[in-house]
Amino acid sequence: MQKEQGAKSMMRTYRIAVAQINTTVGDLEGNCKKMKGYMKMAVDMKADIAVFPELAVTGYPPEDLLLKPKFVEDNLKAIRRFSQSVGEIIVVCGFVDKQDEKIFNAAAIIYDGEIRGIYHKMLLPNYGVFDEKRHFVSGDEVLTFIHDGLHFGVNICEDIWHRDGPTKIQASMGARLILNINASPYHAGKIELRAKIVKEEARANGVSIVYANLVGGQDELIFDGQSMIVNKEGRLITRALPFKEDLLLTDLPVDDIFNKDKMQGQQWVEVNTRIITLPKKGTNGNNRAVIPARMVQQLDPIAEIYQALLLGIHDYVKKNGFQKVTMGLSGGIDSSVVAALAVDTLGKENVVGVFMPSRYTSVESAVDANELALNLGITLLNIPIDGIYSAYLSTLLPFFKGLAEDITEENIQARIRGNILMALSNKFGWLVLTTGNKSEMSVGYATLYGDMAGGFAVIKDVPKTLVYEIARFRNRFRNGLGRVIPERVLVKEPTAELKPDQKDSDTLPPYEILDQILKAYIEEDKHAGEISSVASASGFVEKTLRMVDNSEYKRRQSPIGIKITPKAFGKDRRMPITNKYRG
Repeated sequence: MQKEQGAKSMMRTYRIAVAQINTTVGDLEGNCKKMKGYMKMAVDMKADIAVFPELAVTGYPPEDLLLKPKFVEDNLKAIRRFSQSVGEIIVVCGFVDKQDEKIFNAAAIIYDGEIRGIYHKMLLPNYGVFDEKRHFVSGDEVLTFIHDGLHFGVNICEDIWHRDGPTKIQASMGARLILNINASPYHAGKIELRAKIVKEEARANGVSIVYANLVGGQDELIFDGQSMIVNKEGRLITRALPFKEDLLLTDLPVDDIFNKDKMQGQQWVEVNTRIITLPKKGTNGNNRAVIPARMVQQLDPIAEIYQALLLGIHDYVKKNGFQKVTMGLSGGIDSSVVAALAVDTLGKENVVGVFMPSRYTSVESAVDANELALNLGITLLNIPIDGIYSAYLSTLLPFFKGLAEDITEENIQARIRGNILMALSNKFGWLVLTTGNKSEMSVGYATLYGDMAGGFAVIKDVPKTLVYEIARFRNRFRNGLGRVIPERVLVKEPTAELKPDQKDSDTLPPYEILDQILKAYIEEDKHAGEISSVASASGFVEKTLRMVDNSEYKRRQSPIGIKITPKAFGKDRRMPITNKYRG
């Protein structure tokens, strides 16, 4: 027994380093510099392989930068320069390859200063936020590599989501380890879906899988990281940090991933296959202590969404060169949550609130806005709008004479506030964060060029009922700082305060009902007849769907916002504005 234990302890391992990095689209030099830094850490930790995310050189998604020939050429120069810095460690990283006039979403396999192989992504996603077929050509060659007894395959993101995809082919070629590089965007619940797919692929093909994911914010997309390694039995071995850069190190026993030169012999039609042998220059495996597997605890659902929103704000602000942000503070739940998020990720010194009371603003709203600002430690500007509003009414009186007040006068107030915020933005260089939620944006309960005016819509994809959950979470747990959002904000009835005694419920169904309808219609694409809820008897379904359809022109002109649901407005949902279909 002692001999067996001793033999097992001496088993040679392959050390995998997953470099979960935050790239910036278009920053070729900066992205490569970051890769060099993480590669050095991997070398210092005596790793055999360092794996970087999909399109790490260019950032993801580069979108129509790919239509610029110089961008593609500069990316090729960057990957060639980077490869020269690689020593006796195998590096896998994403870049854009070009052959003739075709470009490919590619992975470079680099070793000892040279690119030893290039894999082209075979399965290009073209749904939801993905538009890869607009730019890339699908690859037609499956590669595997052999190095010092390890037989491994490399593929990219979508390639692993299909049972009969490249992973199955690579396993049939003898690979026992798959390195899958990713830029998989976040939405709530996505990590469970990813883990399920990766585990199933590992079990089905008898391979260990390294799933290396991107982290960071890119416009409306959030990449949550949470890279993982799963063994051939489909068991999760280790997972990287959520929403943060990380270097995930794992030792895999060679016996678990050694091919023993036994091929499955399956034939594949219309797919080229090639096995590349990498020269052996030595091994780190005999002179290092085994690194125990690290498991990061998964966040609970609300904490996960909160972290996604923090990362989205931080990266949009910082990557676009802003220092400070501002937003209107009304004393309501939406602006309170946006302010708390901004402070938590940017610091209180970089957040400025603006309270803009009118003749319809309640004393309670003023108290709540001031209490929130005090709790958060932010500057609060008080800019009354009633004088400006009176000037508007006086100016328009000759033209509106004899007509009753209606939504026009309400929207004037919202547009005055939008103008003030944008003036502050212009004068001081602050980014305006809008505070409208998904429920309001869905049904058009927002004013174009008013409360929709701004640069970044933080909670645009957060339904109203979820806004309340986030607020309660923030008050309970965030950094142990205690309650910052006033209790009354959490319990008072929502109101825009644009006319006397106004309540959201005057115009909208109760948010508990509204959000059920919106989820079914927008995220699940159900038609009116399929949407069953207590709202149907009161005509809420038909009214709500009509409001959603009629508000497309507003949403098209709104700022982008952070995606946290399976289907967000924008890239996810592209409806025609001029559209007579109702169903």
